[in-house]
Amino acid sequence: MQKYIGIAFFLVAFPFILSQAKRMTPDKPCKHFTFYMHNIFLNGTNAANATAATIVGRTTLGDKFFGEITAFDNPITEDQSLLSTPIARAQGFILNDSKTTFSSLLAYSLVFNSTEHKGSINIMGADQRNEQTRYLSVVGGTGDFFMTRGIATFWTEYLDPHTYFRVRMDIKLYECY
Repeated sequence: MQKYIGIAFFLVAFPFILSQAKRMTPDKPCKHFTFYMHNIFLNGTNAANATAATIVGRTTLGDKFFGEITAFDNPITEDQSLLSTPIARAQGFILNDSKTTFSSLLAYSLVFNSTEHKGSINIMGADQRNEQTRYLSVVGGTGDFFMTRGIATFWTEYLDPHTYFRVRMDIKLYECY
């Protein structure tokens, strides 16, 4: 008798559980954003405006800044202008992890605190800086972006290697709650 009750419960509950499951469709993200990250390197004369600083210098292994760690707190805007009102901050670090190429581990949170969005989107992955287009993983989030997952596509739009760079980020979220 208990066997039949268990089977009946399963047959009744299973369709309900399936109907409540979130479905991810790789062709159609549940949220899509385009943002611009502005990075101003600390160069010894611009401490008031700098948004990034090397906190651990490079090693003597290789010639591509191997071992260098840079921390950053960069403004995020909805357009290309550094002078636009920031909608978020990118807070994290870059670890140069290759002796032979310009490659790094990039890990940061986009921290939102505006009337439109609250919470964070967490992004990390290998940043192959010699590539024109780079892809990093969206690995989670908080607030409006609770437990989100997706992909962040990066393009460096402007680069002055000693003072400033701007990256366009196309963020597609495929798991939204």
